[in-house]
Amino acid sequence: MGSSPSPPQPLTLEPSPAIDRFGYRVYVSFCLRQPTLTTNNISNWIECYDLSNHAWSYVSPIPGITESYVLKGFAMVSLRDSIYIIGGRLCYKEMVRELADLVDVKVEVLSTVLRYNVRTDQWSTCAPLQTPRSDFACTVCNDKIYVAGGQSTSSNARGISSAEVYDASLDEWSSLPSMSTLRYKCAGVTWNGKIHVISGFAERLDSDRPSPFPGLGERSSAEVYDPETGRWELRAKMWQLDVPPNQILALDDGRLYSSGDCLKAWKGHIEAYDPGFNMWNVVPGSQQATRSPAVHPLDVADGAWSPPIHPLNVADGTWPPIQPMYVTVAPIETRLYFLVGYRTSGHSPRTTTMVHMFDTFADANYWRSFGLVEEDGEKEFCSHCCVIQLS
Repeated sequence: MGSSPSPPQPLTLEPSPAIDRFGYRVYVSFCLRQPTLTTNNISNWIECYDLSNHAWSYVSPIPGITESYVLKGFAMVSLRDSIYIIGGRLCYKEMVRELADLVDVKVEVLSTVLRYNVRTDQWSTCAPLQTPRSDFACTVCNDKIYVAGGQSTSSNARGISSAEVYDASLDEWSSLPSMSTLRYKCAGVTWNGKIHVISGFAERLDSDRPSPFPGLGERSSAEVYDPETGRWELRAKMWQLDVPPNQILALDDGRLYSSGDCLKAWKGHIEAYDPGFNMWNVVPGSQQATRSPAVHPLDVADGAWSPPIHPLNVADGTWPPIQPMYVTVAPIETRLYFLVGYRTSGHSPRTTTMVHMFDTFADANYWRSFGLVEEDGEKEFCSHCCVIQLS
């Protein structure tokens, strides 16, 4: 597997009140965009954000990944005291001269499932998926893991409609009825005891019929699976955009939340779903303006370096006024924790990570900011985070 990437080194950590009373930890997977001065291995690793002290720590590399390859499009979910790494596509980096940039080249879509026990610090291999898949919906309901949709081959651009469920006590995947649509890059969330597969690049199973706007109606729809009846229900226009959501999250207040899509992970505010009107409405107090992405060190006049951009000098609770590189959100009780990465320009690429917390029950001062870390190299976010409660 080669050497693992170096753990992050905190630059500063602002003191803040301890708001975690229940041992919550947030786990995220990263890889490097390209080799650095200290490592040639860009493959995936896992980091942990501890809510009790707002500190980041290196956890473990993801085993079984060939050195300098990366795993993308997988699901990372938690069940009790374990993290599950499910499916995904194995990629390598290739420079495209026309774009003057590195791109991911898909090698294989995987069916593998790995389990990491956070208490024992041990990895184990679980029963594989029945169908290899990447960029699929995944959620946990009643101590079982549900997956649906995605892409099953590296060569086919269409999604799939199949679904399956994992019983950890039996280490067994079972087939579920297929959805009525082919979907990938769809969002999965458990809400009101049902599995919701929302939006995605979707098309109907009978979409071979000519259509002037293929898939537009399906992209705004959702499929809802009831574990009690074993049936899917199609819900039209549950998502308002043609572009699939970045995440859909359920909080203890009984509402669904979203804050971006797969093209723009943060769109400047949070929205909550109103099932009565089948609409998404801006949450009061959630607006945070951002401008264009931070200047890359190469995006300057020939022979000149861009000045360093430190998106850190902001008031507590205020997002830096630049578009982040990545955003993943952890739903905990009635709060949304935004784990956000920014590119910091200078003589060499650096990544700055911050955590912005939004309290849906606050009357004022809705936002707080924690967990500031600055590191060498450009980190890439590989899968949405998951949460484990250790006490």
